[in-house]
Amino acid sequence: MAAGDVGELLVPYMPTIRVPKAGDRVYKTECSFSYDSPDSEGGLYVCMNTFLGFGREHVERHYRKTGQCVYMHLKRHMKEKVTGASGGALPKRRNTKLFLDLESNGDLNNDDYEFEDEAKLVIFPDHFEIPLPNIEELPALVTIACDAVLSSKSPYRKQDPDSWEEELQVSKHANTLVQMDNGVRIPPSGWKCSKCDLRENLWLNLTDGSVLCGKWFFYGSGGNGHALEHYKEMGYPLAVKLGTITPDGADVYSFDEEEAVLDPHIAKHLAHFGIDMLQMHVTENGSRDNNIKPRVSEWEVIQESGMKLKPMYGPGYTGMKNLGNSCYVNTVLQAIFSIPEFQRAYVGNLPRIFDYSPLDPTQDFNTQMAKLGHGLLSGQYSKPPTKSELIEQVMKEEHKPQHNGISPRMFKAFVSKGHPEFSSNRQQDAQEFLLHLIHLIERNPIGSENPTDVFRFLVEERTQCCQSRKVRYTERVDYLMQLPVAMEAAVNKDELIAYELKRREAETARRPLPELVRAKIPFSACLQAFSEPDNVEDFWSSALQAKSAGVKTSRFASFPEYLVVQIKKFTFGLDWIPKKLDVSIDMPDLLDISHLRATGLQPGEEELPDISPPIIIPDDPKGTACYHEDLYSPTILHHNSPDIDESSVMQLAEMGFPLEACRKAVYYTGNMGAEVAFNWIIAHMEEPDFAEPLAIPGYGGATFPGAGGAAVVGLDNQPPEEMVAIITSMGFQRNIAFHALRATNNNLEHALDWIFSHPEPEEENETTSETMDLENHVNANILAESDPEGPRIKDGSGRYELFGFISHMGTSTMSGHYVCHLKKEGRWVIYNDLKVCASERPPRELGYIYFYRRIPS
Repeated sequence: MAAGDVGELLVPYMPTIRVPKAGDRVYKTECSFSYDSPDSEGGLYVCMNTFLGFGREHVERHYRKTGQCVYMHLKRHMKEKVTGASGGALPKRRNTKLFLDLESNGDLNNDDYEFEDEAKLVIFPDHFEIPLPNIEELPALVTIACDAVLSSKSPYRKQDPDSWEEELQVSKHANTLVQMDNGVRIPPSGWKCSKCDLRENLWLNLTDGSVLCGKWFFYGSGGNGHALEHYKEMGYPLAVKLGTITPDGADVYSFDEEEAVLDPHIAKHLAHFGIDMLQMHVTENGSRDNNIKPRVSEWEVIQESGMKLKPMYGPGYTGMKNLGNSCYVNTVLQAIFSIPEFQRAYVGNLPRIFDYSPLDPTQDFNTQMAKLGHGLLSGQYSKPPTKSELIEQVMKEEHKPQHNGISPRMFKAFVSKGHPEFSSNRQQDAQEFLLHLIHLIERNPIGSENPTDVFRFLVEERTQCCQSRKVRYTERVDYLMQLPVAMEAAVNKDELIAYELKRREAETARRPLPELVRAKIPFSACLQAFSEPDNVEDFWSSALQAKSAGVKTSRFASFPEYLVVQIKKFTFGLDWIPKKLDVSIDMPDLLDISHLRATGLQPGEEELPDISPPIIIPDDPKGTACYHEDLYSPTILHHNSPDIDESSVMQLAEMGFPLEACRKAVYYTGNMGAEVAFNWIIAHMEEPDFAEPLAIPGYGGATFPGAGGAAVVGLDNQPPEEMVAIITSMGFQRNIAFHALRATNNNLEHALDWIFSHPEPEEENETTSETMDLENHVNANILAESDPEGPRIKDGSGRYELFGFISHMGTSTMSGHYVCHLKKEGRWVIYNDLKVCASERPPRELGYIYFYRRIPS
């Protein structure tokens, strides 16, 4: 066809051909609906308008849906190298035939094979092809657009390990951050939000040392947003997530800049609060050589090194590429897609999901889950070598480059977007990612069934006042059973003591360490530790109307279809160094926890009164608080002389707060201790009379302190029923009332403002979904009955069978490697990133997360 004819052919389509601009992502490495790539047999088609990529079986769908006709077809060919006169391959030289910036599982410098890239324009529906480059025949705009697409970098380039640190920007506050000299010291464990009872997703403010919870709907994990509220109140911009601090750094977030940032002075900023990262680094480096032998043993056992493992191919045996510390993602996905409910939800509904996906399927969660499930289960990306290829491998002792396995780049980029930890290329906790994924699935339902229902169960918590012996029963939703490690129950204590003595002697004499002796813990002891009562910190007894000793016992109010068990192996030492309990636990193949079934209120038990802790204004040591039975709210009585705990006042004053403010804080919180008074200070710092001398109101003018500030809430943060009734009487739905009150810390006025600032929450389903998300968080202490319909559970027998486990190698969840073992077709299979093999010795005793399925009764 003549040059003019080609130009004439393209004229009708010119308005639809775009030149990629700055910020446009060109997806030329993989299909939006599958894992086809230019390496695949059919190549990849890139839309010249949206720059989305499509495999051969999906490009027609995009054409029919959008009417876009012009695509660039990319194909990478592989062929044997031409041999020289002596029979050997020609000398190596730079391959000028490779011009695509692609990821490849094969070795592009292979001695026996060479690669060649091909590009051409294809016009649908007639599939008319125009080879590229074609400068003479193509209009200038088309040539520029083609060049821009071909030279574009991968949209995931910024997430490559070598460039991740360049992606994060240094915070503008890092060099000028002012830190308060308030004497705050952060312990290595036992953290709790200073404004609520949450003990996870906690952030340390680097200005004043406040420990506060994050936002559940932003980070994908539980929190009430107190860290962000604190920033809005105080303007302190930088916070670091507790639990992410390692010798290599920590996850830092800037509330002002609204993104994860780098803090080049993080070691100094943490040392201000007693966290010595520099010492941690020296200690870890100093002991690394000594620890290498035990850790190598763990790596060898878990990965089954030294054994001839038979590779597995076909549906369900597809490996996943490690993108740089992404093995925690790979193992969790392999485990959940071995569960039939997840297979049916995504792969079974694949045609419907793809047909109804948005115009940009890369930004649709269900599309990406369906794509991933199909990639793992179809067998399309797990094909065994042919007989001729096997013979060739034996003869040449060099494998032909394979394209088996899938690369979850698109999936990881989407599900980790906006998350300060999972969006990085650092190693993360597989358990945290599993919960993050569960929350995403619940926010993006497919029809009426939700595959995560198989994990959900109710926990009954029985709290007892040790003095009055009265009890309170509450329920919460959970998704996994966290099993403590009962170190004191080790059956080889003598061997452990002897090993420890030999290890210390070897370290002192700088000799090689003795062979590792691992603590052997009976599973029954761990189960017993789980069932024993725990002490409740800062327990306030509503029966005594005072602080008292309290204990809490957890039981299963329902048993899930699939039970996930996490072994709590990870902790922190007193020196803030992350530590892993290197133990062996005899996890059973068959598990029966029927004896842990909840029983509810028992005959003879008396319930604790359903009232919240009062705020007492004690005008004498016997200051009195009275309760209205109908509203459960305190009426404050005043007498003559104030009684203030001066020791608590001095503790607060040493933190740098004004003395009069400290006196008011202790006074208004009824001498309940410095921690409670500190929360009062944080809530009232911006009030104009914050530092004014304490003025005691008369008896007739008794008022609630801080009436315009934070509301008085119960220990479980349950919205008061009278507030819910007021809001519902205005015509709002009950679940909206619950959500608004929780979002505003049970402040009625603010809750009404919240409702009016969130009109018709994208109809009712979004609010309901968000409310369910909040209720479902694994450790949020929220009553299950908060949702009038209740959470969906699949109760049944408490007898289970093991079908999979995820193992971790390394010293902490912030480093090391994960692999997964799954039982399929009656045999165990090891999934180690791209390697999928039949397991010879599955190391059940060294796992971290275990997956059990219910045995039908």
